[in-house]
Amino acid sequence: MVKVSVIVTVYNSENYLAKCLDSIKFQSLEDIEVIVINDGSVDNSNLICENYRDNDTRFVLFNQKNMGVSYSRQIGIDNSNGEYVIFVDSDDWI
Repeated sequence: MVKVSVIVTVYNSENYLAKCLDSIKFQSLEDIEVIVINDGSVDNSNLICENYRDNDTRFVLFNQKNMGVSYSRQIGIDNSNGEYVIFVDSDDWI
């Protein structure tokens, strides 16, 4: 069972998204899933997200038209499998 579901909502975050996703990817807890919701980005954010999804099986990507952060987080919650859920903004790192 996955211990922690990390939900990251993304909207036009190409300038700092890799730093955010790397901070999640390389942290010490391995029992995680990373649910990334691309909320209608029009920059290269989706390409960055696809790269992480394609290279690390813990990353899952959902694409949607722009619906806002609350709606996007709910999509993440609805698709999470973790015992715990955490939200990380795409311009933050852990």
